[in-house]
Amino acid sequence: MPPAENGPMGQPTVKPVATATTSRQPLLRAIIMALAALALIVGLYGGIGRLGLTAADQLAMLHGPLLICGLFGTLIGLERAVAMGGRWMLGAPLASGLGTLALLVGLPLPVGAAAYAVSAAVLTAGCFLITLRQPALFTGALIFGALAWLVGSLLWMTGSSIPDVAGWWLAFLVLTVAAERLELSRLLPPMRGSEAHFLFSLGLILAGAQNGLLSDDGSILFGLALLCLTAWLLRYDIARFGIRQSGQVRFMAACMLAAYVWLAAAAAALLLAAPAQTALGYDIALHAILIGFVISMVFGHALIILPAVLGLRVAYTPALYLALGLLHVSVLLRIGSGLAEWAAGRLASGVLTLAALLLFAGLLALSDKARRRPLQLRSN
Repeated sequence: MPPAENGPMGQPTVKPVATATTSRQPLLRAIIMALAALALIVGLYGGIGRLGLTAADQLAMLHGPLLICGLFGTLIGLERAVAMGGRWMLGAPLASGLGTLALLVGLPLPVGAAAYAVSAAVLTAGCFLITLRQPALFTGALIFGALAWLVGSLLWMTGSSIPDVAGWWLAFLVLTVAAERLELSRLLPPMRGSEAHFLFSLGLILAGAQNGLLSDDGSILFGLALLCLTAWLLRYDIARFGIRQSGQVRFMAACMLAAYVWLAAAAAALLLAAPAQTALGYDIALHAILIGFVISMVFGHALIILPAVLGLRVAYTPALYLALGLLHVSVLLRIGSGLAEWAAGRLASGVLTLAALLLFAGLLALSDKARRRPLQLRSN
């Protein structure tokens, strides 16, 4: 039974042996991470603005692009660059970081969108090279995930609205995570039907993204895809074994399994409350995927990616469950408030999400400080 999983979003393509290569560009990596953090901070501020707590109208409009492209796109691009060890791959996270800056300094939207498209194109090229080195279903799925980001960014650059491209951007995140879980599933004994089930889900996701979440058929296809993928994850993913372990392994598995619950919730929202008929289904699906699914993945793998990419010596502590629980309570409150049309609850959910992120970051920072202290004492 494998005790560990890799990557901030489950990315096993990142191998720990990349440390020697990544140490050559510490300043550039730090700049890229700073730009990702900037996208997170401003994106969350914009999200709070959308809930009515601030008057940041422009930032509220950029809330989604900053988090999907500026934050997650940058993190995925950086991790892929670390995995491959090629300097040119750093162009992917750097371009998305520059796209974030372009949007925040007030340049025309197509400029920032073009930078995100360049980042997606470089990431696609990197995934293609990975596939050439290791032809497999999971590496092919990584290409389709990166291409989905590229298509969505190009559409946004040429004038499509954010809701119109949201399906492509969500497909980018979902397919990236699913491809990585597929690779990890190979550590288990082969199970009949796994790849066929995965391929069916992949096709439905792309079809749903092509038709658009705001269309009746697009939302149904995307919802069915998420439902099929959730069933695949619960059936074939190694998280169901990790939850029986202890310590960090169990925490990571708990993050995964909780994320899969929200993926199913997003599927239900798209199937039962079609965005073409009501904005509620779109809002639930978006936040169930971005917060409940993706950020839960980030929580589960931060203990691996931070040491690999930044050299931070963070450590697992049971207190991390507090941040994880708070995060999922915030998603539950967001969805429940939407169903009940309770404006104050939606506001509170945004605050709780921010609190969960701050608590998680604070706990990791304290663990890094605690692990450094003995080294300092021995050096005196």
